[in-house]
Amino acid sequence: MDLSRVLEKQKKYEETKGDIPEATMTSLEKSFEVEYTHNSTAIEGNTLSLMETKVVLEDGIAIGGKSLREIYEVVNHKKAYRYAKECIQKGIELGETIVKDIHALLMENILIGGIYRREEVFISGASHTPPAGNELYAQIKNFYYELAQKKDLNGIELAAWTHAEFVRIHPFLDGNGRTSRLLANYQLMDNGFLPVSIAKEDRLAYYQALDRYAAHGELEDFLSMIADLEEKQLDKYLERESGNNRGGKGK
Repeated sequence: MDLSRVLEKQKKYEETKGDIPEATMTSLEKSFEVEYTHNSTAIEGNTLSLMETKVVLEDGIAIGGKSLREIYEVVNHKKAYRYAKECIQKGIELGETIVKDIHALLMENILIGGIYRREEVFISGASHTPPAGNELYAQIKNFYYELAQKKDLNGIELAAWTHAEFVRIHPFLDGNGRTSRLLANYQLMDNGFLPVSIAKEDRLAYYQALDRYAAHGELEDFLSMIADLEEKQLDKYLERESGNNRGGKGK
């Protein structure tokens, strides 16, 4: 993993993103929103296809044969993602209020969100058992404390740690995965990076990397995954910017 290469690309993106036509930027962002919503909900078992997710989000059409919960999951994810972007535009740093708000939006019409669990939970196939009771409250309190202290990390490191640590604690009964992926993207966007989407096809590698962190405190594999995804996103935008410049020179 070469973080310095990704950081250089991010710097170039910041310097040149104004050269990408507004219509192109809007199209890229819209396409990402659908893809991200599809992947993040599909990882948790939602059966809507990418096209079905697009139809629900962009056309407001319900899909026959799908449960109301699955429809709410994709609609809610879009709301929560847009809320996160609005908070970033207002210059609000990630903290407990935003975390609870994001979870509440994700759980709208499904269950009452934004409330930490009181029950014990066990994650199938994982080698780590999330904390419960007083230990859960102590660890989530420490999570927010550490979150405010990690000013020396770059956006990719901060996103990887925030996601991995939050999902290790697993503070909510449901929706921890979707919440943690939104928190990672919050950190990326708040630090000048592009949001990323973990493909549902990469679910196993994703879970394994998170499990290594939860069980052994090893963040390297997950950090590499986030860095690779970020680099691919940056390349996609830099290619558009480069193509636009070539087109301009040819006029």
